Amino acid sequence: MAKKNRIKTENLARLLVYIVGYRPYEFGIVPDPNGFIPYKELIQAVNEEDGWKHVRQGSINEILLSKDSCLFQEEDRCIRTIERHWELDLATNCNFLPKILYMGIRRKGHSFVIENGLRKISDTLYTLSKDRVMAERIGKRRDQKPVILEIRAELASSEGLRFYMFGDLFLTEEIPMRYITGPPVPKDVKKSKEEKAARKQEASPDFEPGTFILDLERNIDRSKKSKGRKKRGWKEEARKGRRDKY
Repeated sequence: MAKKNRIKTENLARLLVYIVGYRPYEFGIVPDPNGFIPYKELIQAVNEEDGWKHVRQGSINEILLSKDSCLFQEEDRCIRTIERHWELDLATNCNFLPKILYMGIRRKGHSFVIENGLRKISDTLYTLSKDRVMAERIGKRRDQKPVILEIRAELASSEGLRFYMFGDLFLTEEIPMRYITGPPVPKDVKKSKEEKAARKQEASPDFEPGTFILDLERNIDRSKKSKGRKKRGWKEEARKGRRDKY
């Protein structure tokens, strides 16, 4: 490896050790309980830093083939450092929270969240920040123009909702709608949703589930089937059309 590339790889290795092994929360990252971070999420965070926009999967692969490979462990498209200097405590409830926390969500989920809140999903924790800029940074990893929500965290905590602290980030399993405020759903999105619901309603037959409609005019006597050549299907018609055309 050329000296210039070797220095670049070593510098990236040091940056990854800092992010993954020391302060993942500083970059808006929450590892899994075993310390692993998905490559995709890690690369997104690295690309957000000045001077590191060029980093790709191949850049990390070079580290794993270098002398610094002993610092890392990879598994199922994820990576962690052998030594970790942070703790993710999901057993201790954080009782002292800021009045407002922020979270960035995808635009296509905006309407649903405003109506239903952030529901509990198995093995999923929602990541919030007291810093609106950080919330937007995390949100942009899923949507270039995320919708920023305000969460009344202090009130939610006082009424029994559990939060866990990870560095400067806050984690929770669910956030009921009454604690969420955000920009109104755009009129065109709301109209489109209403039209879709109306079309679905019109397309649905007007009967109760578990029943069926009896067609009295239908001939159900299979012994009286009409005789003659079977009607052409769409494939036969298509073939005939091609023969006629060419």
